[in-house]
Amino acid sequence: MMDDHALVSRIISGDKQAFRLLIKQHERLVAHMVSRLVDRNEDREELCQDVFLRVYEKIGDFNFQSKLSTWIATIAYRMGINHLRKKKIELSDIPEDGSFTAHFISSDDAQESMEDNEIEEMTLKLIDGLPTHYKTILTLYHVDQMNYGEIGEVTGMPEGTVKNYLFRARNLLKEKVKKYLGKEQLL
Repeated sequence: MMDDHALVSRIISGDKQAFRLLIKQHERLVAHMVSRLVDRNEDREELCQDVFLRVYEKIGDFNFQSKLSTWIATIAYRMGINHLRKKKIELSDIPEDGSFTAHFISSDDAQESMEDNEIEEMTLKLIDGLPTHYKTILTLYHVDQMNYGEIGEVTGMPEGTVKNYLFRARNLLKEKVKKYLGKEQLL
């Protein structure tokens, strides 16, 4: 993997391979950011492409005051919010200021593997039912492994708000899981 400084320098000098590498390194991050905000697949795909176009246009302005991934995530987040506003989608659950891939249990047993996939699928559905800002913060923290400060940079929220939202999101998810498991036991 290429150093961010070298990668940015090569992109600025017109190296298209370097930009392809940047896309490959950050496509998962952008997809997570966009998917937490935008529901329609067609809109997601288009928005992800637009994010990388914006990154390409603005890469010369990047000054390494944050990590490259944080800068790209910020662009994805802001473009996602702007997309929602342009489409006049209800923004009541988005603050004014701004596909989990982990497997829960690893096993070679086929039955357990199927159960793991079901648990992961159920968890993703429950997470998708959370308000947008909670989904976003959960994804950034647990999937993209950003710290509170980086999440604050991406979302424009104070670090205390990020911690608060992460705490609330976990509690909401825990309640949804309890409810789901309670219903499942009744069947």
